[in-house]
Amino acid sequence: MKASDLFVKILEQKWVDTIYGVPGEENLDLLDSIGHSSIKLILTRNEQTAVFMAATYGRLTGRAWVALATLWPWATNMMTGVAYAQLGWMPIIVITWQKPQNRSKQGAFQIIDVVEMMKPVTKHAMSIVSWERIPYILENAFRIAEDEKPGAVHLELAEDIAAEEVPEKYSIPNLWTRKIRRPIPDYKAIPELIKEIEKAKSPIILVGSGANRKRITRYLTGFIEKYDMPYFTSQMWKWVVGWKQTSYLGTAALTSWDYIHDAIARSDLILSVWYDNAEKPTDILWINGKAVININFVKSNFDYVYSPYLDVIGDIGNTFWQLCESEIDSSNWDFSQIYKINEENKEKIKANLSLEDDAPYMMPRRLAKELREVLAVDDILTLDNGLYKVWLARNYRARKPNTILLDNALATMWAWYASAMEVKRLNPDKKVVCVTWDGGLVMNLWDIETAVRMKLDLVIVILNNSSYGMIKWKQQWGGFDDYWLDFWEMDFIKLAESFWASWYKISKKQEFKQLLEEVIEKSGIHIIDLDFDYPEDGKIC
Repeated sequence: MKASDLFVKILEQKWVDTIYGVPGEENLDLLDSIGHSSIKLILTRNEQTAVFMAATYGRLTGRAWVALATLWPWATNMMTGVAYAQLGWMPIIVITWQKPQNRSKQGAFQIIDVVEMMKPVTKHAMSIVSWERIPYILENAFRIAEDEKPGAVHLELAEDIAAEEVPEKYSIPNLWTRKIRRPIPDYKAIPELIKEIEKAKSPIILVGSGANRKRITRYLTGFIEKYDMPYFTSQMWKWVVGWKQTSYLGTAALTSWDYIHDAIARSDLILSVWYDNAEKPTDILWINGKAVININFVKSNFDYVYSPYLDVIGDIGNTFWQLCESEIDSSNWDFSQIYKINEENKEKIKANLSLEDDAPYMMPRRLAKELREVLAVDDILTLDNGLYKVWLARNYRARKPNTILLDNALATMWAWYASAMEVKRLNPDKKVVCVTWDGGLVMNLWDIETAVRMKLDLVIVILNNSSYGMIKWKQQWGGFDDYWLDFWEMDFIKLAESFWASWYKISKKQEFKQLLEEVIEKSGIHIIDLDFDYPEDGKIC
């Protein structure tokens, strides 16, 4: 048995059944070991795609999955995906390779210190220097990645270490994964929390990024329903709480001056549930000294934009279970003004659709409306980064967990397509639509072939304005001259044909919904090239 065989056997013990990656000559031993195991390798065209797919798995399941690349240039290509997972609290194990440690015939060719490079964007990074340490290093890697707050772990394995022979008498340690029970809040914490809630006149809830857990969803939803308490969400996890229209204030799509800020300003206490300010914050959390209580697995990262005066630390599901089991005196509460403003905001959002009536192209408000009308409650939408994401985060109402995926932490433009691929792989019975723009598509072109090879059924909507539309829009409304942001229009049809994908060009916005309804029922990859523009009034409303 080689060290690489031992490595793979430990991965099997950790229930890993899929690895995403781009092999190289240095990791052929591991590739051979994977080929003789129960693990499937999904070969991607780009290392970023591998990391984004593994991160999406971690985001949806809470379990760390594995992305693989080889050494120097391939490792540096993974960095954006690693940072995406780290800032987005997605557990992931990233494995890179290195030239032989003991005797290398190629000197310093292709060698940089990848471990030191990875340390700033991971929870932990280290090199494996002996086959004997493999079981324990892997066990700790999974624990670190999945522990609160979840994130990325990087491991480096040298070519000669992977090829080392393990003695025949070696007995592989039993590292079967055991269910981890997270500590519950201190016994004094819940009475203190109840006391603060009862003192408030208009307490509300912010549902943050890391609250996407089944136990949290169950008990948090129960608490909101029991007390009809208003809640709003961050962009990345707007779907955590079971749908309750009367209590839902909306999504914090903008840092300031958004619809929901008027309603939230009427509150005197915000219960912040697993919020982390790595996700773009809303200034309502600190403006005018707004009182905030941090309910989380870990202590708050206290700074200018997020300054809770009380931390309730421990299992969040247990916290809200205890709150549900308690009888909280709500006689002091008054949500009438908050709910009145909320209803007015809903009417404003509906009315603002008419602002796009005379526009020749599709615009973001109508796009959000028609996507919601076509997609079923179980279908899944993934979003690239761009200004349109603000409208879709606000206007697209999700009614089930994990039915809209976007990135508002690193806010990278590469993750949307890989996320859609992984979501469809895990949910073959659900329709998946991913929305990007013309520049974002080009960043992911190579892995259209990967999706075709995997026999995935996806609809890709390209918002095409042949420019860096978000930056151009901000350039215009910032009073700057129009410079350097336009592209030549590409022949996307020929590109689609080269990747065995179907392509549709839509210039009239009235044709979009019908086409989407048709192609979403078909198999294969379907790309809709949709002429798109932003509102000319400069308002993100």
